[in-house]
Amino acid sequence: MIKRYALPEMTDLWSDERRFKAWLAVELAVCEVQAEMGVIPAAALDEIRAKARFTVERIAEIEQTTRHDVIAFTTALAESIGSAARYVHFGLTSSDVVDTANAILMRDACDLLLRRLDAFAAAIRRRAHEHQDTVMIGRTHGVHAEPTTFGLVLALYYADAQRNRRRLEQARQTVAVGKISGAVGTFAHLDPEVEARVCARLGLQPAPISTQVIQRDRHAELLTALALIGAGIEKLALEVRHLQRTEVREARESFGAGQKGSSAMPHKRNPIVSEQLCGLARVLRSNAQAALENIALWHERDISHSSVERIILPDSCIVTDYMLDKATQLVDGLAVDADRMRANLESLRGVTFSGTLLLEMTRRGLDREAAYAIVQRLALRAWDEGEDFIALASQDAEVQSLIAPDELAQLFDLRHQLRNVSAIFKRVFAAPDAAGLPAPEVGAAELF
Repeated sequence: MIKRYALPEMTDLWSDERRFKAWLAVELAVCEVQAEMGVIPAAALDEIRAKARFTVERIAEIEQTTRHDVIAFTTALAESIGSAARYVHFGLTSSDVVDTANAILMRDACDLLLRRLDAFAAAIRRRAHEHQDTVMIGRTHGVHAEPTTFGLVLALYYADAQRNRRRLEQARQTVAVGKISGAVGTFAHLDPEVEARVCARLGLQPAPISTQVIQRDRHAELLTALALIGAGIEKLALEVRHLQRTEVREARESFGAGQKGSSAMPHKRNPIVSEQLCGLARVLRSNAQAALENIALWHERDISHSSVERIILPDSCIVTDYMLDKATQLVDGLAVDADRMRANLESLRGVTFSGTLLLEMTRRGLDREAAYAIVQRLALRAWDEGEDFIALASQDAEVQSLIAPDELAQLFDLRHQLRNVSAIFKRVFAAPDAAGLPAPEVGAAELF
């Protein structure tokens, strides 16, 4: 388990203590239902409830001999319960307990992660509105393209987070499924009603059909949802890494008093959190791949999936929890340099308006290929010789034959290019978000 990255609630959830408590909750629920149905004596249930105890240490000690964790668990319970222990695990197979308990743990982990995801989305939402009109250059292939705003950049990540929330909600529903159906899923020793009533007690749905195990495509759906959350965080973190590069310097991670960036170079302020997040996203993707490999098992079950799940289920939940917490801090503390953004936007002296000029010349009757050649000639000259693109266009005879100088000035107006920013914000933030925050009032963009 990746304990280094664990936060307290998620650490506790995936501890041995909580795992065995979940096993005990399943065993007790089965006993309660069987007592209600007259399968075991009510007095035995009272004794089991009153006396059932375990310690992690004792289970581990017994397992050294049994080499079977569930038998070690039931043996430890029997030591505390006494004669009524013969009704514990009555009619069950180990996976009835383990798989149903894991469903409880995965469900509860999803609840923790949904809260983290809401906090992450709320942080992005706040910063997006703060920078709705902070103008910057948009880049494709890493090269200047057309103007955008930093608010739009962040709004994209907010939309990503909302899609990931819906995926996680669906995955929560998919994994919150229990089974009490016996060794090959045929209910050979218990009535299906036991399963239905036990699952209802535990807040789960009964699997419509199972083998000895709950089918692992359910687990893979959760691990894939977590990998997608990680990929969304990585997407944001990679942008921060780019914006923090010395040649760009448009935004950077917060840098605390006493923090050090390099043992050799005191001047360094490195994007260490963003780089860490990009790296951990790879762990989530590899774990999702392992979960997909767990789907196909021999016949009604083998245990090739079991050892894998002991790692990937807690680790993926812990890593996602950590990543969401760190990404929220990253967004909250992000230092944005609006002046630098504007300077970078203007560094190519209007070349980013080339597409606007191309469309206008085409609109006014010039063949598109001819218009493209004219605009490209002017743009490359501005780029290569450091001249002003707008001035070159204003002085070009072929451009002047179609567009008057005052009309050109209107074409090269940022407010025109970014006139739909507010409309995009309304589409992204129109509905209340997952945390229940009301939709903000979005006014017309004020770019100057």
